[in-house]
Amino acid sequence: MITGGRSLISSSPAFSNDAKKLLVCTGNTISIFSTSTGLQIAELEGHKGLVTSVVVVPSTSPAGKILCYCWTASEDGTIKYWDFSVPELIRSIDVQFPIHSMVIPGLSLQPTESSEKASDLFAYVSIRVLKEQQGESNASWCQIRKCNLTKSTLVGGVTLAESQKNTLSITLSSTGRYMGICDKRKLRIWEIPAKDSDQAVLKKIRLHHTKAVSTLAFHPTDRIVAAGDVTGRILIWRGVGDHSFSSGNKQRGGLMKDIEEKPGVRGEDDADSCTTRHWHSAEVKVLFFSSDGAYLYSGGKEGVLVVWQLDTGKQKFLPRIGSPLLYFTISSDPSLSSISCADNRIYLLKMPSMEVLRSIQGIKLRSTVLDMSDGSSEGIVFDSAAGLVAVCSENYCIQFYSLFNDREVSEVLVCERSHQPADEVTVIVDLVALSPEGSIMITVETRFAEEGIGGLVSLKFWSCSSSNKDFSLSTVVYEPHRDSGISSIAFHPLRHMAVTTSQGADFKVWVGSQEMQQKDRMHHAGWTCHSVGSYKKKAMTAAAFSGDGSVLAVAAERVITLWDPEKNILVATVGDSLEPISWLAFIGKSEYIVTTSQGSNAQVSVWSMSKLSVSWSYRLKIEAVTCAMDDSSFAILVLLPKSVGYGATTPAGDGVILLFSAGDPVPVASWFVRKAKGASLAFVRGSPKSEDDGRSVQLLLAYLNVDHEYVLFDPFDSHTHIHKISRGNLADVEETGKFGYASIYGDLPEFGLERKQVPSITSVPSGRYWETLFSGPSHNLPPLTKLCSTFLESLLQKRSSAVE
Repeated sequence: MITGGRSLISSSPAFSNDAKKLLVCTGNTISIFSTSTGLQIAELEGHKGLVTSVVVVPSTSPAGKILCYCWTASEDGTIKYWDFSVPELIRSIDVQFPIHSMVIPGLSLQPTESSEKASDLFAYVSIRVLKEQQGESNASWCQIRKCNLTKSTLVGGVTLAESQKNTLSITLSSTGRYMGICDKRKLRIWEIPAKDSDQAVLKKIRLHHTKAVSTLAFHPTDRIVAAGDVTGRILIWRGVGDHSFSSGNKQRGGLMKDIEEKPGVRGEDDADSCTTRHWHSAEVKVLFFSSDGAYLYSGGKEGVLVVWQLDTGKQKFLPRIGSPLLYFTISSDPSLSSISCADNRIYLLKMPSMEVLRSIQGIKLRSTVLDMSDGSSEGIVFDSAAGLVAVCSENYCIQFYSLFNDREVSEVLVCERSHQPADEVTVIVDLVALSPEGSIMITVETRFAEEGIGGLVSLKFWSCSSSNKDFSLSTVVYEPHRDSGISSIAFHPLRHMAVTTSQGADFKVWVGSQEMQQKDRMHHAGWTCHSVGSYKKKAMTAAAFSGDGSVLAVAAERVITLWDPEKNILVATVGDSLEPISWLAFIGKSEYIVTTSQGSNAQVSVWSMSKLSVSWSYRLKIEAVTCAMDDSSFAILVLLPKSVGYGATTPAGDGVILLFSAGDPVPVASWFVRKAKGASLAFVRGSPKSEDDGRSVQLLLAYLNVDHEYVLFDPFDSHTHIHKISRGNLADVEETGKFGYASIYGDLPEFGLERKQVPSITSVPSGRYWETLFSGPSHNLPPLTKLCSTFLESLLQKRSSAVE
């Protein structure tokens, strides 16, 4: 079994102390990436729930030693302590409540290793608890609690904050002296004592605003707090807590100021002044001060990183990022930072020029704008032959993602448009289809009408001549079905032929022109309409070709119509289903067709073409169906009804995958799955390395849930083998503490003088080993330290007897 496709942006990442690694929360694990290559090098496994926080322990040991320890928190209710250089789990603390956010202020104040005794270490966690209240049982409340990490217990009776919000995100200042949360229209800020304990009382203040506050940031040196609200405004309070947090209730100047002398400050808030900056047009999601406190970084839905000069208010921009910003993280190296974007990408930036050094790209997450179409959207399609999945993204791109390597292969820009906030979307890519061999792609692009004018549907044909999926546009057809949208696309299994169906009561057969060979590259001059068909003015909702391409099946509402695609002649009609058919396909090369219908009488049916009647059917709500390419097997993804309890009475999950043989209504096998609503299913040709035992797997079943987490497994094998992979399937490369040649290429296996250990293409006498010592590509050469000693040894004369 192969797993992958996790989110990289569920929580803010963290840099290691030497800034050579980036720790990213990825589902139930923490993935460690190299900042020099952007590739994954290790993974921390042990949590059973979503990891929500990762905190790296700063280097407090003597100079020259880099610490590689971190704390993590998860929704499974545990806090774990790791050595991520090994990697190895050291400690685990059970809090017994789901943790949504965690900060550890005492890490920056921990004593060095030379100290005789270290004080207890405390963490502040945002947890969810169930409370009974009037008229509502088991109501969910979010609390800020204090946890003693040294004693592995929650501090009893200490609840800093409580809210009915689902989550409360805690923000900690870089010095560890202050922390705060955004709670509706106010900020709650606490001062943490230098010597924290179970009995320590935290001083707190509140800062109020007229709009809901979404994020906050602390200045690294001064008492300045910045906050962003849902309207795009940024508020900057100066002199925060001068009255409440200072000894003797005196401000730094030694004089108390009247409330009237606090410009912009609301009520009796403890601050000297409050100023407002406004550039963003939507909610501010990113807010962070530079390490020297001279600049403030902000970002949001516009996909632009704004740098504010704090004293003058001047702005600098990093535009055209292409996706909303979620997190901004700085490292111990002032020249390196990262930005996490909503399209599941992390950019590594060179500061202060904000040059993009490299990016870490995960699988594109589910698009939120597909629901704006007419309901026929299909944003995911599989390339079964190559083991790829094509995903529609919100920035008008199609991402090709390798299921076997868990990494991006390519990205195709379908529409030349800049990123726009979701509420201003005017164009959407709502349908994608790939030919069986993966060389042709068809996309449907819809431009929404503005005030009833300007609506347009574009059908685009793309061709590809290489395995890296670099598609080029071949043909564009505007309004292919007059004013109606396209409901489905189907490819001929052997020829360059495709069919599109429409709710406008017709279907069209498209044929590619003759291929031309030019400089070993295949080009298609264009696509033309071969024929048009209809049936009793009924809406055409789905289509599919038979295994040999001789029959075209088109669903006309509740009826299956069979056509000769060459002559465009109606051959036969099959049955009448209870609800309009939403999807159909031939089951491999068999004589059966499987159809699904939605609505109150949702069902899946198998039709016999020899008898032109239904063979068997089930009244089930189907989310996805896939058919094997060569045999008579097919699989369906069934949504379990709410009466089952969505996991309350099932082994796991809210859906079940059923594997059938076409002629038998009894399932061959079944698997319970989670997050089935909006999920996808497909058969994929097996990879030679898909099993650890070396067994060749001809066919795998791929399940991609709504969060684009996927699993590939052998549906015909009852014994499942777990095959963990990292992005790129790379070997673990440890960079810390290496210099010179080893820092570039890494350590290679020891090279001895024995002839059998010399990997050489040509035959070389064993006595002249040094001739091949420097041969071959540079990345295969051993380190210089090993080269020198081996080379010098090869020049020494060997004696058969000892010297007397």
